[in-house]
Amino acid sequence: MLAGCKPAHQNETQPVVQSQSAVAAPAAVEQNDCELTLGMDAWEPYQYMTVGNTVAGLDVEIVQAVMDNMDCSLNVIQGSWLELLTLLKQGEVDFVLGASKTDDRETFAYFSEPYRQERFQLYVRKDQANLPYTDLAAFLADGHKVGVVNEYYYGDEVAALYADEAQRSKFVGAIISELNMARLLDEEIDGLLEDSFVGASILRRKGLDKYIQPHSISLGNSDVYVMFSKESVSPTQVEQFNSGLAQLRDNGSYSRIVEKYSH
Repeated sequence: MLAGCKPAHQNETQPVVQSQSAVAAPAAVEQNDCELTLGMDAWEPYQYMTVGNTVAGLDVEIVQAVMDNMDCSLNVIQGSWLELLTLLKQGEVDFVLGASKTDDRETFAYFSEPYRQERFQLYVRKDQANLPYTDLAAFLADGHKVGVVNEYYYGDEVAALYADEAQRSKFVGAIISELNMARLLDEEIDGLLEDSFVGASILRRKGLDKYIQPHSISLGNSDVYVMFSKESVSPTQVEQFNSGLAQLRDNGSYSRIVEKYSH
């Protein structure tokens, strides 16, 4: 169905997946045997490529710090979320970031301890920001269409609405949120769902905050996890990751990373 991740109901051309090293390997006497591949779905400010073609972002920095503690080198494959889920199932990608935990995903993936929370918000055109709706169900009931990203999971509320055949056609899927924003401006849809932190970043970066604004409708906070492939990652490695994450919180490094991205 629909992640930190949503309903797939539209075929679209997918970008080519590219592989690259996340960081340059330092010179060392002993070669590191631990090497994991991150599947990255560009989602600024959590994970993205800089102008210098370097992997960056809040989630990336957290995971890189944990990987350093595990003495693991990190490689990156970039693609759409739908592509990355397929590669994760096959073990060609070892883990992805910003994932929501679902029963279906637990059949092919292990999950870390939650490492942050996310909150999805409804975004609308500026002239609709004050529409008197208190929840997404009421917004859809009036015939409004909502853009979502394919294979993202937006939580139980959206899952229940999408399961209703009368409401399903009102969800319009895309491979990236920017496409939903273009559709919103073209009035092909009436709103879109996006993480509030990501939505603010996209609008600011593209200068769209004069035309698109968040509505008061919010889906609430939910936990976000690192999702590991059962085909290529062992439960022991997941336990090591969780230990490294706990250590990052205890020594203050986690708070310093989050603080840097909160401004």
